[in-house]
Amino acid sequence: MADTPDISEENELYEHYAFKVEKGQQPLRIDKYLMNFVENATRNKIQQAAKDGSIFVNGKPVKSNYKVKPNDHIRVKFEHPPHEHLLVAEDIPIDIVYEDDDVLVVNKPAGMVVHPGHGNYSGTLINGLIFHFENLPNNSSERPGLVHRIDKDTSGLLVVAKTEKAMAHLSNQFAEKTSEREYVALVWGNVDDDEGTIEGHIGRHPKNRLQNTVYEGDETYKGKPAITHYKVLERLGYVTLVSCKLETGRTHQIRVHMKHIGHTLFNDERYGGEKILKGTTFSKYKQFVENCFKILPRQALHAKTLGFEHPTTGQWMSFTTALPEDMQQCIEKWRDYATHLK
Repeated sequence: MADTPDISEENELYEHYAFKVEKGQQPLRIDKYLMNFVENATRNKIQQAAKDGSIFVNGKPVKSNYKVKPNDHIRVKFEHPPHEHLLVAEDIPIDIVYEDDDVLVVNKPAGMVVHPGHGNYSGTLINGLIFHFENLPNNSSERPGLVHRIDKDTSGLLVVAKTEKAMAHLSNQFAEKTSEREYVALVWGNVDDDEGTIEGHIGRHPKNRLQNTVYEGDETYKGKPAITHYKVLERLGYVTLVSCKLETGRTHQIRVHMKHIGHTLFNDERYGGEKILKGTTFSKYKQFVENCFKILPRQALHAKTLGFEHPTTGQWMSFTTALPEDMQQCIEKWRDYATHLK
């Protein structure tokens, strides 16, 4: 019987996912393990991928009952390239706040994914951008025009580069922390201090890859440095409206940092904010909160202000956009409720 071929011989395969198993991982079937790491995947699909020989551990294909061990290198490979590399132009309306020959500032609605990825191969901002604009420069991840991103269910401002020069210039500003980004968030609880700074290394959650978490002390090496400055805008009883300014741009940064200090974003399902985290046990209150969730069926986060130096003129550009209707309505309901608490 021939030896199992090493992955290096499988030149026709395209890598879709790659993970290194954490040091503290307990033995766990790989199909269960990957359920936490691959968004929108079902166990049946993972088991089928293993059956097809598409899941490799340390270079060798494994079956779905293989038990992962610390430091295992897992790769999921298929014969077709990842869908996010097969960009299709789509006539999607884009809310353009500002445009010139170098840059584009877009107001992204909640619910729109910024770039294609697993489970979201169409309807993204990039699908719309490549329909409306030709020859957008690729960033380091081969994504046309994209300088930075915001989460699917976060609304607000993004800057898009239209030239190679603009891409390099703007990317450098974000890396050097000279750009300005202010978000408005509604969070659970009454935030103690009127303003403050949250510093905490952010990295993948050890048990749920769809979340990030803050690593402290001896574990800071597991994350990347992240700094968020917050300021209370309005206290609304069991929730608080805050402004958050980013010094760094880690994935889910505001969502992770605010949860870390005990103030999870309102209706942030991924981080537990879709539960009633503060308030009373009265059934009327429960009904009130559920009505708020219906009005705002996403995390209460909006990228309100964006500032950067123009890549050609050197002029400081600053843009602000109003809170979207769903956030405004939800805040108004809390405002009314808070007046009855006094």
